Amino acid sequence: MSSDDTIGRDPHLKMIRPVTPSAEGCEDCLRIGSTWLHLRLCLTCGHVGCCDSSPNRHARHHFNEAQHPVIRSFEPGEDWRWCYVDETFV
Repeated sequence: MSSDDTIGRDPHLKMIRPVTPSAEGCEDCLRIGSTWLHLRLCLTCGHVGCCDSSPNRHARHHFNEAQHPVIRSFEPGEDWRWCYVDETFV
């Protein structure tokens, strides 16, 4: 499948950029001294936030504020991606 075919399945994939993770953990939890369960990496800007099962849900808050639609797991051994707009794996 070409990249054009993949983007055709989810147009939000065109927002993916080469990114550098902003932190080794959830940058917002680290700032406020909180904890997280799992980490998510924004594939538009590199923001590292905590998952929806974490108390603060910083990855979703980042999406709501920045409108960066696609994240991937930032957990070792996981390589899935999620589109917040379409609420589906991409």
